[in-house]
Amino acid sequence: MRKLVPSWVRVPVVFFIIFGVVEFFIDSGEKPAFIEYPVVLLFLFLVLLILIAIEAIVGALENVMLHKLDEEAKARFLAEKETSYQFTWLKNIYKKLLGQKPIEEEGDIILDHNYDGIKELDNSLPPWWLYGFYITIVFAAVYLLRYHVFDGQGQFDELETELAEAREAIEEYKKTAKDLVDINTVTLLTDAADLSAGKAIFDTNCIACHMADGGGGIGPNLTDQHWILGGGIKNVFKTVSEGGRSGKGMIAWKTQLKPAQIAQVSSYLLSLQGTTPANPKAPEGDIWVDENAEGETVVETPAETPADSTQTN
Repeated sequence: MRKLVPSWVRVPVVFFIIFGVVEFFIDSGEKPAFIEYPVVLLFLFLVLLILIAIEAIVGALENVMLHKLDEEAKARFLAEKETSYQFTWLKNIYKKLLGQKPIEEEGDIILDHNYDGIKELDNSLPPWWLYGFYITIVFAAVYLLRYHVFDGQGQFDELETELAEAREAIEEYKKTAKDLVDINTVTLLTDAADLSAGKAIFDTNCIACHMADGGGGIGPNLTDQHWILGGGIKNVFKTVSEGGRSGKGMIAWKTQLKPAQIAQVSSYLLSLQGTTPANPKAPEGDIWVDENAEGETVVETPAETPADSTQTN
């Protein structure tokens, strides 16, 4: 190998082989191992130094050996070394692809006519050109059959397919990305973890007006069936997010709570429906009846609405 491949090729090849092995055996995530682990960079640097040192030592030993040879042996050694570095096999392939005739055989392909003593050779097209042309013919035939005979998918069809897949991926992502929830997609949460998180939010932000048991204080009673701005998860989510009635309702919590948190606290306070608070406030608003799982219906049943109420449910 040392006779066939020069050092300026050997060193990079060996180095990148070692680099590839290191990358294969070290799990560094998306970043290369030498970035994730600086020790790896130091190791690769030392490997490179060792490879360069080996090449330098071998070169020095060759020079020492040359000094000990006579002139004839030295010339023979240098000639063999130069020949081995010339990649004769690559040159042979190159000549075959050109398809040129040796100068000694050019007399066979000289055309009869000449112009002012200038003669022309009847050279055939070079093999590389012919092979390339044949490949284009095969490609054109396959392309014609694939897209014009058998109606294969074109670029616009592929685009539509990718867009449809992207839409499906987005919908799947929305199902698990809780903070993408809004008034149109919110659903009643029943998981214990969500209700526990909702209770923590309620205890931190809501009990000052609605009391710890939801019985109502400044704000209305959350345990009865009466709602000023509508019941059900969608209406409650909207009320908590956007705030109550203008000028006398609660603030819009969307500036302080994430959509997922609003869904959690809305679900929790709906879980208070039907409980018995210690000092329940008189009903306010209208009775809300959830007739089916598909939609929510308001039954217009007026209830007493205290004039001094400053919060809404």
